[in-house]
Amino acid sequence: MSDAFVAVLLIELHFPEVASLKAKRAELAPVKARLDRMGGAVAEVGHHDLWQRATLAAAFVGGSPGRLDDHVDTVSNWLDARFPQGVRVERTLASWNDLMGIA
Repeated sequence: MSDAFVAVLLIELHFPEVASLKAKRAELAPVKARLDRMGGAVAEVGHHDLWQRATLAAAFVGGSPGRLDDHVDTVSNWLDARFPQGVRVERTLASWNDLMGIA
């Protein structure tokens, strides 16, 4: 039995004021940097060619599901405050045993 847990977030962002891919990248860079400082591994996984949309995946790990869930709440709250015009965050939390198929 392992006390390893992972939370994966799928983050849908909308940039209504952006008018180029360069401007979108300028908006995304500080978001990705902040998620990294918050302990996440982050990648842009969708909408690479669209100016006003981006999809990020972020993974966070921890030794307790409760503490990890609280941390992910903090991340979600920061995203909500940072993007009042629109952000959608989906998340899932799994244990090592869940991932390995151990009952």
